[in-house]
Amino acid sequence: MISFRSRQQYQRKTSVQRKNLRIATMEGVPAVMFQTLLGGQFLTGFLLYLGANSSQLGFVLAITTFVNIAQLFAAFLIQRLKSRKWTLVLFVAFHRILWGGTGLIPFLFPKPYWVTAFIILYTLAFMFNTVGGILWNSLISDIVPARVRGRYFGIRNTMLNALGTLVMYAGGVILDYEPGGKGFLILYIIVWVCIAANITMFFFYPDMPFERSSESRFVPMLKKPLRDSSFLKATLFLGGFLFLQNLVVPLYSYVMLQLLHINYQTLSLLNVAQTVFMMGSFYIWGNLNARFSNRRLLFWTLPIIALSCLLWGLLSVLPMLLVLAAAHIIFGIGVGGFNQLAFNFMIGDTPKGERPMYMAMYAAITGVAAFFGPLIGGNVHGLIQHWPVWTQIYGMQLIVGVSMIAVTLTFGRRILKDA
Repeated sequence: MISFRSRQQYQRKTSVQRKNLRIATMEGVPAVMFQTLLGGQFLTGFLLYLGANSSQLGFVLAITTFVNIAQLFAAFLIQRLKSRKWTLVLFVAFHRILWGGTGLIPFLFPKPYWVTAFIILYTLAFMFNTVGGILWNSLISDIVPARVRGRYFGIRNTMLNALGTLVMYAGGVILDYEPGGKGFLILYIIVWVCIAANITMFFFYPDMPFERSSESRFVPMLKKPLRDSSFLKATLFLGGFLFLQNLVVPLYSYVMLQLLHINYQTLSLLNVAQTVFMMGSFYIWGNLNARFSNRRLLFWTLPIIALSCLLWGLLSVLPMLLVLAAAHIIFGIGVGGFNQLAFNFMIGDTPKGERPMYMAMYAAITGVAAFFGPLIGGNVHGLIQHWPVWTQIYGMQLIVGVSMIAVTLTFGRRILKDA
């Protein structure tokens, strides 16, 4: 039988764990609010307001993934930290302040320098974020007990994405009601309040004990994930798939705003539909994950994402909003599963002591691949602007969708499904 003292210790430990999980969930509330208003369609819209062209837009959308290379060095340096928490607070604060500072550009710089100033601030912000990201992943994997990890992240993701849909729609309404600079100023005021709240919440995070790598030097530590052939093959394949996906997906807002002339409110509703179905898919993918491996389920998400690209071709024969709604819904289901399972793959299928370097290697490889996607995609849009309009609206999506299916049924089947 379990003694009374042992029961008390277990209850005390459980109480502390629940408190930590509540803090992590509450921290996500202001985070998802400002990230929603600074990303996606709002990022595209703000850049267009600043005067960016498709190539510059593609570069901005790509830079957040390219700086993930720095995670390799961050994974090594955090082995020497006395406190992950306070280092996380520092890097998070720099990231949030610099990103939020992009809203001051129209007030601080002459108009010809707006886009350049945005690129500089945005790049610096995400250089700090790449270190903060690996610290958060490392810390949260210790905060959330393994036995409840799938359920917790499923609930957290569902709740925060539900909030994100409301914020997304509200932001679209604001921009339609107050187009241009005034509308974006209102959004940034909300963003600055959320950033202050988010940074404050990180002060309440626990500073968990850290299981360090068995290696003390950078190169041997770096070699561990590189020598894990199963992990490396899967990561390289997923990086290639993300490269194809990012040729077109980050530029959807550009196509809809500039070429299809959709207003912000309608665009918000399409993204809301995508997010709602993504939330619903979390529960389904989570239940399937109890029966099937992360890798096998990752394989199943890939044809769904490819189908969402192929659906754009139906714009030639079906009503525009019907096709766009279907494409967004299918993409939400596929990418919801992909993101959830890729995260579980990183924190569940890797050695705990070496996890920061495994995470960093995954982020670096997929980040480089994802960097070139929107960069090339944005330049291609610039090159084909004199071609027939259909090639700019859905021609690239068809080519990319077919390519996704091809690599999934060849390399993906061998590397993921049969792993």
